[in-house]
Amino acid sequence: MALQSEDASVTHRIAKAFPALSAAHRQVARFVLDHPLKVATLPVNELADLVGVSVATANRFARAVGYEGYAKFRAALVLSYEKALAPVEKLRVGRDQPATVPEILDGALADIIRNIEATRRTLDGATCTQAVQAIHQARRVYVVGLGSSSWPAGILARNLDVNREDVHLLATLEGPGFAARTLRRLTPDDLVVVLATPRYFADTVRLAQIARRHGAAVLALTDGPHSPLVATATLALYAQTDCHYFAASDASLTALVEALASAFAFAAGDLVPAATRVTEAVLPWLDRDYAAWPPQGGADDLSETPQSGAAS
Repeated sequence: MALQSEDASVTHRIAKAFPALSAAHRQVARFVLDHPLKVATLPVNELADLVGVSVATANRFARAVGYEGYAKFRAALVLSYEKALAPVEKLRVGRDQPATVPEILDGALADIIRNIEATRRTLDGATCTQAVQAIHQARRVYVVGLGSSSWPAGILARNLDVNREDVHLLATLEGPGFAARTLRRLTPDDLVVVLATPRYFADTVRLAQIARRHGAAVLALTDGPHSPLVATATLALYAQTDCHYFAASDASLTALVEALASAFAFAAGDLVPAATRVTEAVLPWLDRDYAAWPPQGGADDLSETPQSGAAS
């Protein structure tokens, strides 16, 4: 069989070769088409076991669909799903390196520290200033974050709301449909802040594109110039999000969000009136003894916990 173009996708190669495949090879092909992500993480012996064929058959299947062998076939699958598979591949590499729970905790915290430090070092001062100005000058600010990015998006909206009006969080249970309906009201005076790190939600990219079509400014908080949000954004700030156990670390994006909100709060002027208004608004919902911190008499008062049934 003549080798097909190197640019042909794995799915295309399988579809083209399928009529000429043997029964055993068709069995492998069906499994690959049904579970491409799973197969991309499997060595040849594990694939053979799952499908119920020999290792030799699995290797011959790879050659039958146009690859030099299973290693090349799997590499093509991994390339197709590189971003989505990143955490799976890291776990596969690390599973044969035993570690204790304290070592894992220490390593994860060290990764977070490195990410935040790298984020701090690479921030561009001029872009940070423009981002704060954009938040200040916008008529309305909409914050969009889906999936894991919905949590730092909520923190950003909450913190911006302390110092300016018309901040709207579009990360809701209703999902991107609600966001799309809300964004139809955008004007060129509005700002949309979009957050996304690997794995990037396609809906986040689409919502950013909708915002630009309405003429609104788009501030992207993402993980680097390679992010699909950057092509649409008018401004972008980057957080390093390397992580051994998940697709991306949320800690550094959250740190960037808090830093941005802090810079905006400082630029907004006197912080005391805004903080006072927020405190007065939430005071009825605070536990009376903990509304101020430390408690009256100092934090040392907490060391003496009243015994059950003791006289007050």
